[in-house]
Amino acid sequence: MPTMIEFVVFLLGVIVVAFVAQSAVRTVVLPRASRTSVSSVVFATVATTLKMIASKRRRYEDEDSVLAAIAPTGLMLIPAAWIALILVGFACMFWATDPDLGVGGAFHLSGSSITTLGFAPAVGAGQRAVAFVAAFFGLLLLTLLITYLPTIYSGFQRREQKVALLEVRAGTPPSAKVMVSRFNAIGWLDSLSDEWMTWEIWFAELEESHTTHASLPWFRSTVPTRSWVTAAGTVLDAAAMWTSSVDGLSRADQATASLAIRAGFISLRRIAETYRIPFDGDPSPTDPIAIERQELDAVLEQLVEDGVPIVSDRDQAWRDFAGWRVNYESALLGLAQMLRVPYAPWTSDRYPLDGRTRGQRLRRHEADG
Repeated sequence: MPTMIEFVVFLLGVIVVAFVAQSAVRTVVLPRASRTSVSSVVFATVATTLKMIASKRRRYEDEDSVLAAIAPTGLMLIPAAWIALILVGFACMFWATDPDLGVGGAFHLSGSSITTLGFAPAVGAGQRAVAFVAAFFGLLLLTLLITYLPTIYSGFQRREQKVALLEVRAGTPPSAKVMVSRFNAIGWLDSLSDEWMTWEIWFAELEESHTTHASLPWFRSTVPTRSWVTAAGTVLDAAAMWTSSVDGLSRADQATASLAIRAGFISLRRIAETYRIPFDGDPSPTDPIAIERQELDAVLEQLVEDGVPIVSDRDQAWRDFAGWRVNYESALLGLAQMLRVPYAPWTSDRYPLDGRTRGQRLRRHEADG
């Protein structure tokens, strides 16, 4: 008969293995935002460590190269943490079935069973049963990892395709003013409705992929000056500016921009919620925003010089623009700060980074450029 200690140790092993199993399923299989303690601890540790290292870099490109390692490092360490935990869990079970194995022998048999290498044979019906279960879990985790990585990189590629295309439309760094001005210059200002519809789909896909797979937001663009966060902010600001300030728009034009903005702030809020970034879920249109009235007026004057038809009632244009931006600003800036995205007007220049003021952030970008 097993002693009480052996029973408790065996039960502890079962609990550890069950915990890893549910963590793996929630991380890889469950099609919804579901943060697990293992994934959260691993990513938080990796992100905090690499952010501290990155903050010592003087140039943003050097900082970005360090931050780019957060996602792949976290992805590799999560299954390593799973393996380590089930190694401990099954070692507890093997020890409970035969205390004479000792701690070293239990870990030896556990590693042999999980990896299916069989260099340490199980003895007796109890050990063989535990060895079969351990082999199953080892193969299960390996299978999940093999299927998980292609899914992650597929989502990354779909996201980055639109981010790369935005550089052509909105410049580097991306700017809402440049986007509207360029579409006007090439005679496509009336075609922006079609552009908003494609970005509405992009935002919907962004929410689905970046909440289901919590590592995806940490994957940085292949070019240091690009970011999905600044792309989202630029498109939302351009849509808000277009629907609030451009003269002569039809109701259908305004509707497409409004839908894109709604899709955008819902997507950003859901992603921010996954990372517990605070935001006001029901803001008032008159709540303050990080952009000053004179900043919008200056951009509108530049658009007038570029030949863009701008409404004459600038007071109403400001109220409409601010009323749209207040819906997505806190989630947008929270994600920008968490991910330390590259410089972009009205997004990453709206918050202090590592104690730098907005002006220092801008001067740093100008020095890098």
